[in-house]
Amino acid sequence: MSSPELSASLEDYLEMIYFLSREEGKARPKDIAERMKVRAASVTGALKSLSEKGLINYAPYASVTLTASGREIAMKIAGKHEALLHFFTQVLGIERAEAEEFACSMEHTIPDHILQRFIRFAGYTEKCPNFNANWQESAEEYFCKAQGCSSRRCEQCHLAD
Repeated sequence: MSSPELSASLEDYLEMIYFLSREEGKARPKDIAERMKVRAASVTGALKSLSEKGLINYAPYASVTLTASGREIAMKIAGKHEALLHFFTQVLGIERAEAEEFACSMEHTIPDHILQRFIRFAGYTEKCPNFNANWQESAEEYFCKAQGCSSRRCEQCHLAD
């Protein structure tokens, strides 16, 4: 079964349910509204839609839970968010509040193959003291371009670690 089509807004609700469930053990509609700074009626509409798509278990006045497929999609969205947030704050040095805003908007549109390059590049920058990256298409990895270094086993970068 393929994943249902979700708007960026519905993805945000799914992600918030995931985070609240993880942090507080439950996701109540009231808490979703407060965290997302939206009206209760907006939350109700979104929850009904997510429930119809089989992504959450929802009943009025009760906590919301993710179905197995809802959890899978929410974890993917949250993973994208965390990877983008890490890249913006740790690699680019962007302030967390601004990085959160951009991560939230980009997580809905960034293709997986581009996100994987972000993740690999962020990992590379943490290992390479020269910060001298070169993307190798054939290996789908970053390699060091430092003076005298021409392989993935750079002694300075420890890229093979």
